[in-house]
Amino acid sequence: MRGQVRRSVFAGFNPASIAVGGVVIVALVALFLAVFTGPGQAAMAKPNGQRLASLTITPHIKPTLRLIRPQFKPGTQPAKPAPVENAKQTEAVKASETAKAVAPETAGTVFTPPATFTGPAPKVLKVRSGDTLMRLLTRAGADRTESHDAITALSDVFNPRRLKSGQEVTVAFARGEEDTPKRLASVTFNESIERAVLVRLSDQGYIAEEVMREFETRPIHAGATIDLSLFDAANRAGIPAKTVIELIRIFSFDVDFQREIQPGDRFEVFFDRYFDSDGNPVKEGRIQFASLTLSGQTLKYYRYKPSDGDYADYFDENGRSVKKSLMRTPIDGARLTSRYGKRRHPVLGYNKMHRGVDFGARTGTPIMAAGDGVIVKIGRWGAYGKYIRIRHNDTFQTAYAHMSRYAKGMKRGRRVKQGQVIGYVGATGRTTGAHLHYEVLRGNRQVNPMKVRLPTGRKLKGKELKLFLASVTDVKTRMAAVPMTTKMASR
Repeated sequence: MRGQVRRSVFAGFNPASIAVGGVVIVALVALFLAVFTGPGQAAMAKPNGQRLASLTITPHIKPTLRLIRPQFKPGTQPAKPAPVENAKQTEAVKASETAKAVAPETAGTVFTPPATFTGPAPKVLKVRSGDTLMRLLTRAGADRTESHDAITALSDVFNPRRLKSGQEVTVAFARGEEDTPKRLASVTFNESIERAVLVRLSDQGYIAEEVMREFETRPIHAGATIDLSLFDAANRAGIPAKTVIELIRIFSFDVDFQREIQPGDRFEVFFDRYFDSDGNPVKEGRIQFASLTLSGQTLKYYRYKPSDGDYADYFDENGRSVKKSLMRTPIDGARLTSRYGKRRHPVLGYNKMHRGVDFGARTGTPIMAAGDGVIVKIGRWGAYGKYIRIRHNDTFQTAYAHMSRYAKGMKRGRRVKQGQVIGYVGATGRTTGAHLHYEVLRGNRQVNPMKVRLPTGRKLKGKELKLFLASVTDVKTRMAAVPMTTKMASR
């Protein structure tokens, strides 16, 4: 009977209603405490600018604290910290204030954490193909909101979209007490050899800085005799590959490197090399002077930037530009495998007019635009495979066939500069192996690329010529002070 009465007393109540009622009662108790306990509750504020955002109490479950980290925008002042009553917290704040007093010039710009502020070792991450900076930071464990704030600050000194695959980024985290969430403290990486970029947490939010490295500059005067090829001789002389490629490009308007280079020919270069504080070479500057002696005849070119131009160019001693309207060989390190004219087609098996020249090279070898112009055709085109055609002026066009792929950003209507990489050697279309098929068209009709007469580039005159000749004298004076070496120290 007693059990029946007990059931009848609670028969009209839903268990869910009881739970809701419990929550209401708890909320009322919390409100009562907030009203009558007053500011003394500020002692619950956490160090490092964190504050109690909410208190949730669930029956049979321990109370849970959720902390919100304040975000400060540049130019705003952070809220004053709440008074502390805990002795450990008091010591931490004093340590923070002491640190700022020691270095007052950095107060307000450098994040100075309290003494209890610790963090894990920084993570060094490598940018993967297709990565964004946001994806990289969140993969490292950074909060998405803080990552966004850091990237926004970074945009003042660096475009995050310019991160390259393989680049290393160092990410550091820090936290206050053990129960506080970690914060994104800093992001650093080298944009280039000369420039490092840093984003760090300050008392006003995230700030971005750039650090420029200083190098010692030493002039390099080097040369060698050619036995097999220019590239081989330069490599044995210790000249970096990047400088050798620049040397080849300078003379590619005048020299057929596959046919005109003979044993006994010589070359000479003059450029600057940069060294770090430990005396290690880190990079080379652009070639200031280059000469090539072929069968007793010497070509000499000097680097000079005209006062009315945007780019530096190479000129002979009379002030005539090395540039021609078109390069004869728009590819480095390749061999001429098939000439212009009638030949037995290697695939079809019968004689057929070959309206271009073929350069044999490995798949992936860069192909350069033979001259300034606009891409008028790009895509697969029958037996040509992957194909690009460039219009240079009202007279000349050039075509490039059998590519494995196009360079990034190539499309119809894109303007390209002479020497710019437009694609890479391949074996697409009707072909027996990897090579570049190169055509020169005059008035929409193919002509022999190796025999077409090409107009010369700019000729300096008047005041510009005088400025150039003064520049040549300066380079000659510097070269005379540096003995020429035939073997450079390797990097």
